[in-house]
Amino acid sequence: MPKIENLTSIQVLDSRGLPTISTEILLDDGTRSVAMVPSGASTGEKEALELRDGGQAFLGKGVTKAIDNVNDRIKNSLIGENPLDQDHIDEILNNIDGTSDKSNLGANAILSVSIASAKASSKSENLDLHDYFNILLGNKMGKTIDQVIPIPMLNILNGGEHADNNIDIQEFMIIPKGAVNFSQAMQWSSEIYWNLKSILKEKGLSTAVGDEGGFAPNLNTNREALELIARAVDKTNLKLGSDICISLDCAASEFYENGTYHLKGEDRELTSSEFAEYLEGLANDFPIISIEDGMDENDLEGWKLLTKQIGGKCQLVGDDLFVTNPEVLKKGISDEIANSVLIKYNQIGTISETLETISIALNNDYQNIISHRSGETEDSSISDLAVGTGAGQIKTGAPCRSERVAKYNRLYWIDKKNSFSYG
Repeated sequence: MPKIENLTSIQVLDSRGLPTISTEILLDDGTRSVAMVPSGASTGEKEALELRDGGQAFLGKGVTKAIDNVNDRIKNSLIGENPLDQDHIDEILNNIDGTSDKSNLGANAILSVSIASAKASSKSENLDLHDYFNILLGNKMGKTIDQVIPIPMLNILNGGEHADNNIDIQEFMIIPKGAVNFSQAMQWSSEIYWNLKSILKEKGLSTAVGDEGGFAPNLNTNREALELIARAVDKTNLKLGSDICISLDCAASEFYENGTYHLKGEDRELTSSEFAEYLEGLANDFPIISIEDGMDENDLEGWKLLTKQIGGKCQLVGDDLFVTNPEVLKKGISDEIANSVLIKYNQIGTISETLETISIALNNDYQNIISHRSGETEDSSISDLAVGTGAGQIKTGAPCRSERVAKYNRLYWIDKKNSFSYG
């Protein structure tokens, strides 16, 4: 049985050039693994706290305090512990922190150790990480979970907090739902992406990309973004609605003020009821099969209205709404709002709590979508998490920028080595 021999944490950079934390774990059998932690731009109020230094260095975004917590308090408490007991490792981390939001040690410090422990354990046991995650979830649920190659949800047009443009909706994603396998899904998606670029160039629009690799032009309306995507699909000789469907991440909390949804790009202010009708109209006119954060995280009446109106025909995903938190998700299920949950492990801070949230969703027929963050690293653990938990869907950006493509490339290899079903 391996034991933790050492932990070392350093400051590295994420895809926005901002500091994040990287932790290496060493086991007494010689196994080493490294984990890196992502960071979000649009964040939910109930997310676990990402500890930053403040001050002048890196505009206050340094993570040396979180690093010191790993190299001192966490390290001293975990040396000699068995990393194969993920629940116990994560329990120790939470007990050292002693807060509900992980504000003492920092969720970034805690998560770096939690992921590193899981990666080292899988390597020590001579298992692929997705197989290890599968075992952990299966043990938690008391049953076998089928592993699945997820359908990618590719953010090819960026707005909101992910781009410096005037588009209010944060993400316009394509879902290659009609593809027969992952390779075909990525081929179609890449071709659509490049055809969209040529269409934007023809119209004299910017082809610069946002945080998640999608193009970020200034447009007159959100509907115009959907029309451009429809043109790109058609140019790729694919059928919108059968081969390719669309997903939106509204990130509505970012434009919700004083009970009203402010679509500044369209110079409109909408009530919850009106915004629900707005989204329903888009879903009626385009094959939108998934809408994330369609209402503000605190607009529960709006969420109930949206769920009642289109929840029967559209995947309604809670991101800021549920923040990968088991207790928050249970409350949402009880309130009968949304029907799916976005899984971002840095929102909650440990692998064990992430798997607990996934298990609650599965037990209540809510869909899980594994997701990156806008500030990413080359760590591809979420690809293994998506496969191992049988989520069936993954959000990890456009087929552009190496921190996004790293996740897709990991999925290519998992798909090559296994006979898992797709989607």
